[in-house]
Amino acid sequence: MPKDPRIDAYIAKQADFARPILEHLRAAVHAACPEAEETLKWSMPHFTYKGRMLVGMAAFKAHATFGFWRARDVLGETGAERDAMGQFGRLTSVADLPPDDVLAALIRKAMALTDAGPRPSRPKTARKPELETPRELQSALDSNPAARATFDAFPPGCRREYVEWVAEAKRPETRDKRINQAVEWMAEGKRRNWKYEKC
Repeated sequence: MPKDPRIDAYIAKQADFARPILEHLRAAVHAACPEAEETLKWSMPHFTYKGRMLVGMAAFKAHATFGFWRARDVLGETGAERDAMGQFGRLTSVADLPPDDVLAALIRKAMALTDAGPRPSRPKTARKPELETPRELQSALDSNPAARATFDAFPPGCRREYVEWVAEAKRPETRDKRINQAVEWMAEGKRRNWKYEKC
């Protein structure tokens, strides 16, 4: 299988501990899946099979990672994915990887999943019902036409954010303060979490 020179360059610039891990993984993928094609995705080495993502690897300052695209279908929850990207946790040496025969079996399982076709789509979840707007917020919106127009134009999720924020207030003073702030922001056309939106 022809190798992608970008993967060679990626491996060459990694730390001494990482290069043997990445080279071992690369060889293991090609041994188990001769049809695998190399590519870079998100600036990291990945392998595709029949045009679909199969597995990826990466190196960082103190560890390397290896992960299957359809991880849950291949391995289920391992717990190691919480420590690092991929399903094998933080790899610091080739010894951290499963034995070659186990690794090959996992790669073949990932191939079989690709051969079987796309993952079944998840059933759509039911939409959350619209929340009732608190009376005090309703009155405040009615007294400010700009805020009312913004609130009415919001999609249901944006209206829900304001309604929940007001309804969660435990003290009347907090509730009043939130209502005043909400009306002010909506009069300016702002969503509830406008501070965190990308400009």
